[in-house]
Amino acid sequence: MTNVRILGIIPARGGSKGVPRKNIREVGGKPLIAWTIEEAQQSRYIHRLVVSSDDDEILAVSAKYGCETLKRPTELAQDDTPSYDVVAHALQQDRSCTHVVLLQPTSPLRIRDDIDRCIETCLDRDAPACVSVCEAEIKPYLMYTINGDGRLAPVFRREAAEYTRRQLAPKVYVLNGAVYVARADWYLRNKTFVTDETASYIMPNERSIDIDTPFQLEFADYWIRREGRSGAGVSGKME
Repeated sequence: MTNVRILGIIPARGGSKGVPRKNIREVGGKPLIAWTIEEAQQSRYIHRLVVSSDDDEILAVSAKYGCETLKRPTELAQDDTPSYDVVAHALQQDRSCTHVVLLQPTSPLRIRDDIDRCIETCLDRDAPACVSVCEAEIKPYLMYTINGDGRLAPVFRREAAEYTRRQLAPKVYVLNGAVYVARADWYLRNKTFVTDETASYIMPNERSIDIDTPFQLEFADYWIRREGRSGAGVSGKME
């Protein structure tokens, strides 16, 4: 793996709508973004880590936690800005990287081991990309729509009849937003981390929260304090 060079990107724009100033709101005694910075800094594989933001306060907080910062143009920090544009902007600043890792700051329960195991899955399987997933708590086979007169209609009628109990339904998985890994050249061609070539790394549900609401923010704060986490990881980088 001596020819592998990995750029870690933490995207953190300032215009959060669901939870204002979300990325620097206090969770478990420190800014939300700090949890991702500190775990990523302990990765054995990430050679360079940057926070990409349009917001000076977010950049200042990130620098306080020892992270390199990249000022993102305002046009790349809109509600409808694709994540591809943000990643491509960061990759343009460092063309020596062979792989890119996207780490959203809204996943504060993700730990260093999750980051490294997702990277290892990508490298060991020689896959062009790998993303973290968790088991879906609600199976689609047990879901319903509501028709015009208020009656329930199963989304998958045949499967609903077959899987009469949740335990009988096969496991399905959803993206949990915690870790995205890809070869840089492959990502720039495909403009996405997820295709039928993408490998998966399964994370436990208790570390898979992706904060988008005030309730989720409060729950993450409660869980971190309950677990007594300090945010510190195990040191050591890949040479």
